[in-house]
Amino acid sequence: MRSHLFRKPVFQWALYDWANSAYATTIIAAFFPVYYKQVLASELTATESTWWLGVANTVSSFVVAVLAPWLGALADKGQIHIKLLAAFTAIGVVPTALLYFVGGGDWETGLFWYGLSSVGFWGGLIFYDSMVVRVAPPGHLDSVSGFGFALGYLGGGVLLVINVAMFQKPELFGIEDAATAVRVSFLTVAAWWVLFTIPLVRQGVTYPPGTVPVRGAAAMRAGFGELLKTFREIRSLKPIIFFLVAYWLYIDGVNTIMKMAVDYGLALGFPASSLITAILLIQFIGFPATWLFGYLGDRISPLLGIFLGIVVYCAVTLYAMFMTDVSEFYVMAIAIGCVQGAIQSMSRSYFGRLIPADKAGEFFGFYNMMGKAASVLGPLLMGLTAMLTGSSRYSILSLLVLFGAGGIMLIFASRHAPKQPART
Repeated sequence: MRSHLFRKPVFQWALYDWANSAYATTIIAAFFPVYYKQVLASELTATESTWWLGVANTVSSFVVAVLAPWLGALADKGQIHIKLLAAFTAIGVVPTALLYFVGGGDWETGLFWYGLSSVGFWGGLIFYDSMVVRVAPPGHLDSVSGFGFALGYLGGGVLLVINVAMFQKPELFGIEDAATAVRVSFLTVAAWWVLFTIPLVRQGVTYPPGTVPVRGAAAMRAGFGELLKTFREIRSLKPIIFFLVAYWLYIDGVNTIMKMAVDYGLALGFPASSLITAILLIQFIGFPATWLFGYLGDRISPLLGIFLGIVVYCAVTLYAMFMTDVSEFYVMAIAIGCVQGAIQSMSRSYFGRLIPADKAGEFFGFYNMMGKAASVLGPLLMGLTAMLTGSSRYSILSLLVLFGAGGIMLIFASRHAPKQPART
């Protein structure tokens, strides 16, 4: 019997994670920080370049945080999840490709295109995340969510391997030098993102029978009205409130480490090629680990993956403070690879268990708002700490409070959560 994960609606939905994760790996985690630090912002000091990268991440996250709840409500009222996902994919893809044309020293333009592409990337996830409750068969929400993230790790890792090969051996690809190879990698991400988004856009998403979408300007007005209604509902649901606050705290630390890890390693003097190798470790360890945690979530509880992830991230944060050798960066990457996908995918599926399926877009709008609102603080806090202390090492410790407080709030959320039905 064919696994539920490889049925067309589930697989084509998960394939979008394969598509957009190329941006997360090549752009956010690996090559853009290197290109920005060594080429675009080469005339800035290490702390200044870290500060401005943090500002770019903060601004893009703030834009998504402000728009997310209304966009989620708009998608539900207008039944236009796919159209909005396609629109935000375009907002992400075009600036990503335009990074190819940004030359050395032009760090302002580079950060502008990077920030705009980040809005497209994170904005698209509002609609992608909310679709999980529509495509997952009953009793398999955790494994489907985990499968999406697992495919993302694999897809992002495959393209990153190709881009790393281009970076290390540009002559084999007919490319002039390593710096040009990095710029070409921006084009490959844009093409990859578009190509593997097509199946989901063509498939669409199924809505409950009998529901009538609201069109045009009426959908925008209805979206605002529904947003206020959803906000009032959320305030009366303690499990959702506690979980969203917990998520806001701990996912801030996760996203900040993902965005700033390479920049941190460069500030410690580690070779760029070694840092990119560490990113590859995270991708290919994350693929099986996230898939496994998805099945454990179905059979035990998604809270298992979230709590374990928080504990590991606390340990990693302390460990990073004392790193002196690049081999230690590899150890950190292995630890992150084991739990990063778990904490992300199990957070999504656990939230999906708490909310009404017919308002998934609206509630996931709040979910993504909290995630992005948190990301406003993390990079800014890390960059500011580096500026004030003159040391990138001290900046990493600021994340400990986020993981610790997030874990405490998650305990409150789990105590107030309703009993979940047995898996069918």
